[in-house]
Amino acid sequence: MATKPSLIICFHGIGASGSQMMPLASSWKAELPETRFATPNAPFHRPSRPGHLWFQVDGNQLRPERLAEIRKAFDQTVEEVVNREGFDGQLNRVAFVGVSQGAIVAMDAVASGRWKIGALVGFSGLLSPIPVPPDSKDTPILLVHGQNDRTIPPFASALAASQFQTAGFMVELKIEPGVGHTVSMTGARLGLDFLRTQLA
Repeated sequence: MATKPSLIICFHGIGASGSQMMPLASSWKAELPETRFATPNAPFHRPSRPGHLWFQVDGNQLRPERLAEIRKAFDQTVEEVVNREGFDGQLNRVAFVGVSQGAIVAMDAVASGRWKIGALVGFSGLLSPIPVPPDSKDTPILLVHGQNDRTIPPFASALAASQFQTAGFMVELKIEPGVGHTVSMTGARLGLDFLRTQLA
């Protein structure tokens, strides 16, 4: 159980909102009583449809100008949460938890060296084929992916784990048999146990 105050920031999936992450946060809260949870909305709006996006899914999101825009918007969102919750200067007490598109931007934030945080949990995500410097290698990482995921194949998390490990990160990879593109009860438990250990 965490003995010092910590902050877990949860990043939702494509076309959803921060409220999508509230059930997961609520299920963890009882066992992490000293932890604050934040579930911000992504900064971009879905064209012609309700919901929020961490990046638009049109064209090549990895173009330098697009990637810079995505990272700037993400960083502003996180900075607002960190400052509001009083964790500025205490990033070792902050964890990122992302699902799908939320996992993609959270993993990029750590892989790029922009955010040196206390822990990262990615569900059903992927990491762009970017060089991963060892700047944030002290951030422990858990990647969880359903073996039956038809939206983002589990190989994506396996490849991301390899990219992080090559840069010196401590990474745990869990591929769940019979699970699709979702956070299962088992996956949620894995995330909770990991965060409880890393934020203790």
